[in-house]
Amino acid sequence: MTDHPNIWRKLLNKRMLICIFTGFSSGLPLYILISLLPAWLRSEGVDLKAIGLFALIQLPFTWKFLWSPLFDRYTPPLGRRRGWLLISQTALLLAIPAFGMLNPSLNLWTIAYLAVVVAFFSASQDIVLDAYRRELLPDHELGLGNAIHVNAYKIAGLVPGSLSLILADHLPWRSVFVVTALFMLPGMLMTFFVSEPMLKNAAPKTLRAAVVEPFQEFVGRNGLKSALLVLAFIFFYKLGDSMATALATPFYLDMGFSKTEIGLVAKNAGLWPSVLGGLVGGVWMVKLGINRALWLFGLVQMLAILGFAWLTTIGHSLIGLAAVIGVEALGVGLGTAAFVAFIAHTTHPLYTATQFALFTSLAAVPRTVANAATGYLVTWCGWQAFFLLCFIAAIPGMLLLLKVAPWNAPEQSDNWQ
Repeated sequence: MTDHPNIWRKLLNKRMLICIFTGFSSGLPLYILISLLPAWLRSEGVDLKAIGLFALIQLPFTWKFLWSPLFDRYTPPLGRRRGWLLISQTALLLAIPAFGMLNPSLNLWTIAYLAVVVAFFSASQDIVLDAYRRELLPDHELGLGNAIHVNAYKIAGLVPGSLSLILADHLPWRSVFVVTALFMLPGMLMTFFVSEPMLKNAAPKTLRAAVVEPFQEFVGRNGLKSALLVLAFIFFYKLGDSMATALATPFYLDMGFSKTEIGLVAKNAGLWPSVLGGLVGGVWMVKLGINRALWLFGLVQMLAILGFAWLTTIGHSLIGLAAVIGVEALGVGLGTAAFVAFIAHTTHPLYTATQFALFTSLAAVPRTVANAATGYLVTWCGWQAFFLLCFIAAIPGMLLLLKVAPWNAPEQSDNWQ
């Protein structure tokens, strides 16, 4: 068994620092779309129904696997990963300030088109960053590196979700969008100064190979049955948790909590336990390995769903609300750290862009499909029974671990042939 360096050397090495930059650069444009853009539109008097339709601009994140083969096949001047990164980051740096030059009352459709452009280049940046991390990190650092990436991703949300809103009270929106866009610069500097990952084998020679070979490799690696089990696991592992949190805010309102109470408690009891869970999970995975982490962290993630059912029995209690949000966020942080590490571990270094994009797109399906039915389920059976159903929905993902990631199974090394 390979001896790993001590934990402090793992935390302080250059690869972990790079993961901070990849996470921050990845999270910033998404949170601009889901936090800052709606706040700007509402402050300018745009109708809530129109703002709600802007949620559709997130579709590029679900369909990004369609153009991901381009990033495996073609190599811009700076390299296969750094070149595409610089292109997408430059596009974002130029597109984000353009919002401030438009008037929501007169240019709403133009704003919508611009938002789609930002979403496209944000999803494209995610494709390349995911591929770069997979090629950068050795297998025994996948858990910690991806946990750091995910937490930096969440912390990036504080810029458009907090700092930019504060600035909007003192500066015109045009200046706010310029300042917010400038936070893309650290990621661009990272792109310039990091080195291109080295591949043991050649990249795909044709676009057809870049499209077909990733699927052939994935299915051929362990057979069709194993491939289908992995895809089923990716779909089901976070299904119950995703459903349980889809209507979290309406649930808290129905329990009698005010918007102010929800805002204050959710911000403090939600973000930091999630960040802590991700970091603890990443460090713990160094010793546990990804397989065992999926079992333990998945169990915490699953049991956290029951906290919502418990809250229905105690009613209005700020301590209870903080406990439920905190435990759920901790479970999500742990579960996500293991889940993203598993996805990264499952990809082949030659086809990281295509395979990683496919797996993460599949993981996003429950958020867009299964969650659409949650309102009907609550209306049909009530909140408590709904959360019990979410708990049951989490069981298939855990059972699939018996086949996909057995507790005592040796984990694949990073010496790909």
